[in-house]
Amino acid sequence: MPTAQHLPDPVTPDAPVAIASPLLTQWWLDLAFVHWAVEPELVAGLLPAGTVPDTLHGTTYVGLIAFRMHRVGWFRLPGIPYFGAFPETNVRLYSVGADGRRGVVFRSMDASRLVPVIMGRAGFRLPYVWSRMSVRSAGDTLAYTSRRRWPGPRGINSHLTIRKGERVEEPTELEHFLTARWGLHNAFPAGVAYLPNDHPRWPLYRADLVECRQGLTAAAGLPQLRGEPVSVLYSPGVSVRLGRPCRQGRAASRTA
Repeated sequence: MPTAQHLPDPVTPDAPVAIASPLLTQWWLDLAFVHWAVEPELVAGLLPAGTVPDTLHGTTYVGLIAFRMHRVGWFRLPGIPYFGAFPETNVRLYSVGADGRRGVVFRSMDASRLVPVIMGRAGFRLPYVWSRMSVRSAGDTLAYTSRRRWPGPRGINSHLTIRKGERVEEPTELEHFLTARWGLHNAFPAGVAYLPNDHPRWPLYRADLVECRQGLTAAAGLPQLRGEPVSVLYSPGVSVRLGRPCRQGRAASRTA
């Protein structure tokens, strides 16, 4: 659980700081948010030094997030047509830095374009993996598939299907906690940095999990997930701006 040195900022449905000069712009589309509850001590060792699991009433979560990345662009330039559009599936945990900023920690990021995978690994030290992937929709049903290519372990796959339900007019405390995330914590040679983002409020729909056969969480070093997910959501998506990495520090969190 967060300690006295990791007192978390409030969970807010809107970004606490607007990013005036983005490093990257992109769209996140057709997102499936699937979450399982886990004990914080089971995942604490998987987070970067200086961060601890973010918890809600003593519980933290493992997220499997499948979506379409669209029109990724540098600074304010137009999105790149081919290399900037691809399916992606992330395994993520929930973190709090010593400065109180809440974020996520990616344990794996499967994507279907090799060039963004190489750039993400080399430039941001993010755990991108090149995979063969697809996103297909039929009515209210969406199916996300992936199979790993490089750097492996090769053949790890995921088959996730959800059925969109009713619009979420007022998200629950848990739904806010899982989706209102305004940055990520990541380890760099000089220490842990925080990469902020901002975007409009999520349009959310509750969803039914039709199929979930995946080896991504185990390959990411996570404990076996037991039982049904505690939350399944869908969003048609939002436009996103990502800021520059900044070192952990209370003052930096107010000037991102």
